[in-house]
Formats: sequence, C-alpha cells, structure tokens
Amino acid sequence: MASLSLKHIYKKYPGGVTAVSDFNLEIKDTEFIIFVGPSGCGKSTTLRMIAGLEEITEGELFIGDRLMNDVAPKDRDIAMVFQNYALYPHMTVFDNMAFGLKLRKIPKETIKRKVEEAARILEIEYLLDRYPKQLSGGQKQRVALGRAIVRDPKVFLLDEPLSNLDAKLRAAMRTEITKLHHRLGATFIYVTHDQVEAMTMATRIVVMKDGVIQQVDSPQNLYDLPVNLFVAGFIGTSQMNFINGKLEKKDDGVYFTFGEISLKLPKEKGELDDVKPYIGKEVIAGVRPEAIVDTPMQIAALDGCSFEAYVDVTELMGSEILLYLVANKVVVDENLASKKNIVIDRSGEQKLIARVSPRSTARNGDTIQLAIDTTRMHLFDKDTEHCICH
Repeated sequence: MASLSLKHIYKKYPGGVTAVSDFNLEIKDTEFIIFVGPSGCGKSTTLRMIAGLEEITEGELFIGDRLMNDVAPKDRDIAMVFQNYALYPHMTVFDNMAFGLKLRKIPKETIKRKVEEAARILEIEYLLDRYPKQLSGGQKQRVALGRAIVRDPKVFLLDEPLSNLDAKLRAAMRTEITKLHHRLGATFIYVTHDQVEAMTMATRIVVMKDGVIQQVDSPQNLYDLPVNLFVAGFIGTSQMNFINGKLEKKDDGVYFTFGEISLKLPKEKGELDDVKPYIGKEVIAGVRPEAIVDTPMQIAALDGCSFEAYVDVTELMGSEILLYLVANKVVVDENLASKKNIVIDRSGEQKLIARVSPRSTARNGDTIQLAIDTTRMHLFDKDTEHCICH
C-alpha cells in the first residue's frame, strides 16, 4: 500500500478560473481520507488530479516516494470507483470485474481466482453470470468496487460512489465500504458532499470551500473544534445555530447578549486571553442543537443561561424531537397590523433549533423555558469568521 503527499497543488483552467488553490495534504498509508464540501468546491477535481485524469497546473503529487505529475493514470497503481458505476452493459459481472486484468495480460487462472475472491468479499458470487441491466443500484456499486479490488491497487479513489442509491441502501453501503477498508488495509480517498458519510466513515476529513482547504481533522474534532464559521455550519446534522450578539462585562462575569437575552459564559471562558479583546464588541455565537435544553433540572443546572422562546414547529424523530424556536419573538396582532398597514419589524427575532428528549411536552405555539449550555458555545469573529474559542 502507499502514502500520498500533495504539495502546493493548483488546478487552473483557461480564463483565469482556479478550481483548486494551494492544496497541501499528507495522507498516511491505510488511512480513510474523505474530501467533503459543497458542490463546486474542488473535491472531485483534486481526486481526478490524484488519478491522473486531470493535469496538475502547479505543485507536486507523490504516491509513496514517486513523483506522479507526469505518470499516466494506468501506471499510478490506483483504482477509481465512479458515481455512475461505469459498467459495460454487454459484459457479465465476471467480465466487468476481470476486464482490467485481461488488458494487462494476466493469466486466466489468476483472473478467475482474483474475481472470485473479490466476489466473495463483496458477497456477490451469485451475480457473476448476470448482466448490469439485471442488477439493482447497490449490486452495481458492489461490482464497481469488485473491479477495483481485483487490481490490488495501492490507493482506492471513490468519487461520490453512493449518491445514486436510496437512503436505506446508502446507509448499508457505508457500512460495507468501511468494512472493506478494514479488510483490505488499503489507502482510501473518498469524495462526497454528504457530511454524514464523511462523519461515519473517515479517519480524517478534509473540508473544502472554493478550492481551498478549510480544516483537516478527525470527524469528532471537526464537530467539537471547528476552526471557522464555514466548518461549524457544514459539519453536523441539524446545523449549528448561529447567533449575532455582543460580549458584555458585568459584575459577576462575561455575558453574551442578543436582543433581550443575556447568557452567562463560564468563568474560565470569559477570562480567556483570546476572548478579552472582544468584550464590548459584536461576535457570532455557535450553539449545537443538543446544547439547548428544556427540562427543569437541566435549566436549573445552567444558572444564568435560561431564556424563553416560542415553539414554531416540532419534529418527532423517534429517538429525539427537533424544536424549531423563535427567541426574542415579536408578539403582535397580525390582523390589526395588516389593517393599519403596520410593517412588523422582526429583525431582532432569532431562530434556533434544539434537539431534545422525545418525552418533551413542547407543542407548536407554546412559549417555553430553555437554557443554553454555554460551556459548549463557540464564539466566532464577525469579520474574519475564525473561531475565537470553543
């Protein structure tokens, strides 16, 4: 197997379009690396440069100790699995999996052994005589994986391989690919826009935006310690709540204030050297939905962090309830305002999402008491969007 090194990689297209900018990454042998980000962020372009399907404009790519910039794709000892499976419709599953080996003039006995071994690993032995049109989406994806496995490559490249599958099958295939990675002990580089796939499968995640790496870290660190507003908002389901407010110094500590609501920061957070310069200034607070609590016991434990909010919508998810809330809600008679042509100013209202127990009694239209666990609150610089503290 192999490690990879990407040093100051750029991809520039005619017309001055830069798809990937100054990409630097060291990938260890046997890692499962996932490139994640919104559409157009450069993740697939980077994968295609590793594969040799896109030319590197600037920078150096090493696989192991070998410089790969000018090496043909067939000589890079990589295997790529595409989003659309790319199976030959006129060939059986066996022949699709064997095709690359036949081109390399591998002996028939060896081809048969490799294909049957890969089919056994993927539990598709019974499909070897079928044609692609006779297969489901999940079966086609397994065949595409099998075609990559038989080549015994140093690196597996997977470009959004599950995006064509339904939600249930996608979840099952996530597990299968993770098991496959452990079994093969190979280096996997995987591209997706689905952050759930990234969080559940990767050893490390590369978060990209506009062709630039935002953060490279383990899934848990990305969730707990995002370096900026983009990473904080992209990682996590449901998305992190962002609240525009101000840090204020009071007699008993530092508070984050938005509208009529003030939340007391933990003493150690308020005294951080990185936080002190922002006292008296506007910042953005980031709060995960699970850091907003609604039970009397939890609220009592978070002294100085409680507030009232209007319940706009409740979503029962089985194991949890999502509360869509409005804090600092403007309460007016809508009919009266309409008759008198009064424009209602709702700019001070703050929408929030809370993840609470399925035993919660909150209902649509209620005004309820909540609290935010400010030990889990992130603060971001309003101008640079970089994280001030976690």
